[in-house]
Amino acid sequence: MRHSSFLTRRHVLLGGVAAGLAGLTTYRALARQGGASSLMGLEGLNAPVEVLEDQWGVPHVRAASVPDAFFANGYLIARDRLWQLDFEYRRALGRLAEVYGPDCVPSDTASRLFLFRGDAQAEFAALPPAVQACARAYVAGINAYLARINTGEEKLPAEFNIFSYHPLEWDVLDLVRIRAEATGNTKAEIRHAQLAAQDALAYDALIQPLRPAHTLRVPDGLDVHAVTEQDLGLFGVLQDGPSLAGLHAVPSPNEGDHRRANEGSNAWVIAPTRTATGRPILANDPHLSFGSPGPRHVIHLTAPGLDVIGGGAPGTPGIMQGHNAHFAFGRTNFHIDQEDLFILRTHPDHPDRYFHNGRWVEMEHEEISIAVRGGPAQSVTLRYAAQGPVVSADPARNRAVAVSATWLYPGANGMLANIGINLASDWDSFRQALKLHTSPTNFTYADTAGNIGWQAAGGLPERRNGYDGLLPAPGDGRYDWKGLQSLDALPNSFNPARGWFGTSNELNLPADYPYEERCVSYEWKDPYRYQRVAEVLQVSPHATVADSVALQHDTLSHLALSVVQLLPEVPAPMQAEAALLRQWNGRVEATSVAAALYEVWWTRLNTLFYQALVPENLRSLLPQPLNASVLLAFLQKPDSRLGATPETQRDALLVKAFQQAVEELRDRLGPVAAAWQWGTLHTVQLRHPLHGVKAVAEAFQPIGGETARSGGDPYTVMARWYNPDLSEKALAQGRNPYAVTGGASYLMVCDVGAWDNSLFLNFPGQSALPDSGHYADVLQLWLKGAMQPLPFSAKAVQAAARHHAVLYPKGKTL
Repeated sequence: MRHSSFLTRRHVLLGGVAAGLAGLTTYRALARQGGASSLMGLEGLNAPVEVLEDQWGVPHVRAASVPDAFFANGYLIARDRLWQLDFEYRRALGRLAEVYGPDCVPSDTASRLFLFRGDAQAEFAALPPAVQACARAYVAGINAYLARINTGEEKLPAEFNIFSYHPLEWDVLDLVRIRAEATGNTKAEIRHAQLAAQDALAYDALIQPLRPAHTLRVPDGLDVHAVTEQDLGLFGVLQDGPSLAGLHAVPSPNEGDHRRANEGSNAWVIAPTRTATGRPILANDPHLSFGSPGPRHVIHLTAPGLDVIGGGAPGTPGIMQGHNAHFAFGRTNFHIDQEDLFILRTHPDHPDRYFHNGRWVEMEHEEISIAVRGGPAQSVTLRYAAQGPVVSADPARNRAVAVSATWLYPGANGMLANIGINLASDWDSFRQALKLHTSPTNFTYADTAGNIGWQAAGGLPERRNGYDGLLPAPGDGRYDWKGLQSLDALPNSFNPARGWFGTSNELNLPADYPYEERCVSYEWKDPYRYQRVAEVLQVSPHATVADSVALQHDTLSHLALSVVQLLPEVPAPMQAEAALLRQWNGRVEATSVAAALYEVWWTRLNTLFYQALVPENLRSLLPQPLNASVLLAFLQKPDSRLGATPETQRDALLVKAFQQAVEELRDRLGPVAAAWQWGTLHTVQLRHPLHGVKAVAEAFQPIGGETARSGGDPYTVMARWYNPDLSEKALAQGRNPYAVTGGASYLMVCDVGAWDNSLFLNFPGQSALPDSGHYADVLQLWLKGAMQPLPFSAKAVQAAARHHAVLYPKGKTL
């Protein structure tokens, strides 16, 4: 919290304030009571707005109009997360190099290449008037906070002073221009083509099995022998993010691929017929990479026609996961293949011409200049083909590559989708709002009338000529997309007969869904988390909020129990350790010795079976680890790939991996097995993204460390994943391969209709400012799974209030 006139540190009773927000008399009275202090000159605010903050720094906003509530949304996110907000804004606009130097030029180029090129003003004007008004107000709120910095009424966060720069002023049309949501499988497309070139496509199933069952097909006319990693070009740069190596911010090995392989979420809804109270329950815990600051900011926005609370993403107006007065809503990653690579044949004498629909066509060009700190601006030419941005070119081979992406289409204004969702009042208006939502998402729903539902949403391409999007396609026009399919082409469910619905990123297309025709995706997460959720919900006829909290923190691993069953007899010196596993209950708890032994063993056996199953000449194409469900199936039923006696060979490798695990644990944690607790390895430490810069590291101390010990793994409902890189390079860097790198930082369980019973956590805290009091105040609660109340009613909000302020329009005085 900033020490400024914005927030007083007085505990006051605030009854009667909301009714008088529109009048000057009330806030004059508050000032006399010492209950609030004024903010002068907030351009863009129409009437006074009251802000009550609870003990976790969650602002509860009371405004006289919906746009004013969104103004406060923008203002408060700028107050709490200004550097995060500005960094992501600059990254999306391609303006990092002007602050961080030439290493960022490639990512700036990629970001600018994928900005929306249509008429942004027309796109914005086509949005519902309420969405336009709220978007304008949100941006005005951010800029109002920046104006206070300019006048010296607020201080810049430390990062801006360390790097001597100023945050950008926001433009509402940038919320239309910024589109890039690179979530697809284009790296896999390259891999598939390279495997096809070696007649080795079948090996890909070891890494990414296709679900539903599907045969990889090479599109007619694609020269798989010509495909290389360089074809991905600037799209690969976009996916990997900006390089900050010049600031000593070196990422972990394969960090981007590791993140994409693990990010997901859990969500479930339970109908009133299966709860103890007769009210629906909605639970959601998005799984994202951990960081400081965290990915979610919690806020409560109230105005006539609006009353919504939950977690939002800095830079995106409104609430992503939460509830309003009518219904609760959650989300997990759905899987839609939203991006495809198209190989263009370019003219030998004119490399900016490509063959399309029977003729040579000139690429569109855009010349841009990228400002670079410490050096001259760099001129860059952006190129575009019929399919989309051109990400790479090889004139010597008469070749270029373009990308089609659903999120570049007109109308795909996903950054503004939350506004309509927040303003919706029932299932129909909720689904209508989802038509603007572009990223592939499972939305869960539960309302005060007792209804529950699920709707898959996101841009779904309509492909041509049987193209499935799993390999690059020739860019000659035969495989160009027809456009986007409607929301109705995606599955949904309303009041399912079984009384509950859950989603954990598993294949959840209904059995009768025309998946070959609509070609949604063939790449889904393993079903272990979903199977555990289903197992619990199916036997819970009287579910409670506490039950859902417990399920969000459930660490039972059926995968682990299945693997442990396969452990053969081991040599005598390791029989005591083997007994630990055989007696284990399968719960991956922080205090469990058996869990530590299992996780290290699992990591080691994955490596050994990777080496046994993947030919050496393919290992540069097929990244570790092996898919968990594929590996388990192979362990249970090995075949001739292990030789003439596959069971014997399997057992030998299982024992070898177990021996390696015991030796590793003795080396890491000492000779006494009782000290081998999983949490000792599976620790949580969050650092600032720029912690490699000494001044940043000094200003922003790490959160957590060796004492922040966690349970869970990638396959438990309480998903806490790690990057098990045991390469010499990774170990030489001193990395802990079992440290937690991601999971659920925001958790929420809603008691639908009795909203004040709802619970949440937001790790590590609301603020990115170390002196705020809310920088890391949730760490210990999060480690314990101690969910906190999420007050919603006026009475509950008032009772929870710890700090109070009133935002004033420009020109008003006390």
